[in-house]
Amino acid sequence: MTSQVEHPSDVVCRYDVVRGDTERLAAPLSPEDQTVQSMPDVSPTKWHRAHVTWFFETFVLSENEPDFAPFHDKYWFLFNSYYEAIGPRYSRPMRGVITRPGAHDVADYRRNVDDRMRDLITTVDGGTLEKIRPIIELGFHHEQQHQELLLMDIKHVLSLNPIQPKYTDAPLVTGTAGRLGWQEYSGGFVEMGHAGGGFSFDNELPRHRLWLEPYRLSDRLVTNGEWLEFMADGGYQRPALWLSDGWAKITTEGWRAPFYWQEIDGVWLEHTMHGTHPVDPNLPVCHVSHYEADAFATWAGKRLPTEAEWENAAAGEPVVEPSGDLHPKPANPSATGLKQLYGECWQWTSSSYLPYPGFHPAAGAIGEYNGKFMSSQMVLRGSCAFTPKGHARNSYRNFFPPGARWPLTGLRLADGGQPS
Repeated sequence: MTSQVEHPSDVVCRYDVVRGDTERLAAPLSPEDQTVQSMPDVSPTKWHRAHVTWFFETFVLSENEPDFAPFHDKYWFLFNSYYEAIGPRYSRPMRGVITRPGAHDVADYRRNVDDRMRDLITTVDGGTLEKIRPIIELGFHHEQQHQELLLMDIKHVLSLNPIQPKYTDAPLVTGTAGRLGWQEYSGGFVEMGHAGGGFSFDNELPRHRLWLEPYRLSDRLVTNGEWLEFMADGGYQRPALWLSDGWAKITTEGWRAPFYWQEIDGVWLEHTMHGTHPVDPNLPVCHVSHYEADAFATWAGKRLPTEAEWENAAAGEPVVEPSGDLHPKPANPSATGLKQLYGECWQWTSSSYLPYPGFHPAAGAIGEYNGKFMSSQMVLRGSCAFTPKGHARNSYRNFFPPGARWPLTGLRLADGGQPS
């Protein structure tokens, strides 16, 4: 994480923007919507709103506010996510049974902490502000992560409602994806990891060198139409295409299509934040697990890129901010270079989520932010349609278990090179 000197009013302005964005995302949801936990991986909307508030109260106010007292002593137990050093926490799979505090009570909590944060930022001396600003900055990016998760989670909640409610009335963006092409890269010794000049999470560091064999990446994401071809060719019925754990998963759970697809009267439909629609063959396939992505790549005679290959290729491309649409859009067939790197789907790689050479987690509870999850996870790169503006960069390492399907995940193919 890096920092630059900022005037207190600028820090407050950024704070208000990030906090306001969370409330804007929650605004279309009723208190009942915000209470439901539809599966253990999903957290209620009001929990997300409270947890990011807990973060500022715990890591900023408790350490720096004169005569600090928590807004509510039980909130430290209810809204701690996984920070063992902070103390005990409520069971994650049971978050949905907490009807109180309600969504309006959480709003009171947010307002209280916001007032105290603004007061702290504008009254501490300059040296103290510079000392605490990195943790405030981390809080901004932490809240943006939860903004993305809030949308992923409420999408699952609404998908289970038989009246098929929409999160947004905006129409889906459609178009023609065009033929899949390839971009070639020479490889060689490359540098990888955050290069400085802005914020990064600790798992993006340290920057280091490594060798890449020559390789190719597909110039766009895999589409629904291509996935339908995979399905028609028995993709979910052919064990030779699948990793062993993946085959066990799909046979145990009965997978035969991406997560939000359902077949009714011979027609495949897809649940989206814009409602339920017939599957559009030109849109990127999304909500597929690493197991499914790997099986598709094997079926196509290709592979998934390593995270180093993805980052090396993306280093020459601009970071494109999300459009505000809440579903991946088709690739622009007239565009050149790598398309859909950002703002559509998080892209599975073949890389396990492991520390970079020389990585050391931060001291204290903050050190639990990323390092403790460096096992049994796979790396994804890019960003998705739910990612907040200003949150993406080419060194960003997202990660999920290989069987996860509820995140907004898709895939890009690779060829040549040397898979890891």
